[in-house]
Amino acid sequence: MQLESLKMFCDVVETGSFSRAAQLNHVTQSAVSQQIRALENRYEQKLLSRSARQVTPTPAGERLFRGCKEILARFAEVEQEIREQATEVQGATTVSTIYSVGLHELNVVQKQLLKTHPKVNMRLNYRRNDQVYDDVILGAAEIGIVAYPQPRAGVDILPFRDDKLAVVCAPNHSFASKAKVSLTALSGVPFIAFDREAPTRKALDRLFREKNIDINPVMEMDNVETIKRAVEMGLGVAILPMATAHAEIKNSSLVAKPFAEGPVSRPIGLLIRKGKYLDRASAAVLEAFKQAALIPQDD
Repeated sequence: MQLESLKMFCDVVETGSFSRAAQLNHVTQSAVSQQIRALENRYEQKLLSRSARQVTPTPAGERLFRGCKEILARFAEVEQEIREQATEVQGATTVSTIYSVGLHELNVVQKQLLKTHPKVNMRLNYRRNDQVYDDVILGAAEIGIVAYPQPRAGVDILPFRDDKLAVVCAPNHSFASKAKVSLTALSGVPFIAFDREAPTRKALDRLFREKNIDINPVMEMDNVETIKRAVEMGLGVAILPMATAHAEIKNSSLVAKPFAEGPVSRPIGLLIRKGKYLDRASAAVLEAFKQAALIPQDD
């Protein structure tokens, strides 16, 4: 029995899918099925329960999975220790991130990384929220960044920070002269919204329903940059993370107002593939995120 077979078995359990396990191991789905059958023949019992929607381990499969993960994790550590004889940490780590965080909130992480590990390169992939999960699960990225992180099979979630949200409008809008804007004041006002599938949009829709507020979305967009341009043109107001509008607020093309009801924020989380051993470069990037999270955000 080879370690590759055990890894494929663990990948099937973690992803709940033969096809995803095949992608992770760069083999055909048939090859994965053959390896699983070989394991079941070896132990003379069923290890996986297959349904139309997902693959789940049997009790025997669950026990084998736990033992295999320990073996594979230790083997990965030993391999990495052998490879990493150099004293200086170096290498590249891929981070998949949603646009609003990647474009506006990672400068502090980059500066921290440059300060502590100048030979580590953090490569950014800009993706939609659901694609970030897939990148991490399939191994296309070592770290993912999403808003409103939700539990998902095969992924561990680490808190990063909370984004302060604000009502954003053009300087000539009636809201611009107010100290604060109440949620109820948004009723009937032309509103530039995120795409309906965006987690931030879903969270705001829940908030509006709880407050019995009817908003008037005149435009729906999947990119914070295009939302800001529409607001600058006076087409409506928006609710955006403050961090995404700092440049426009500074040059007075946008005005941001806090909520009269009190602070509203969205959580940002880091995604790591469950059970994944991070090499030294990836561990350095993750540590830079943790240090950046301790730095207070500008209001």
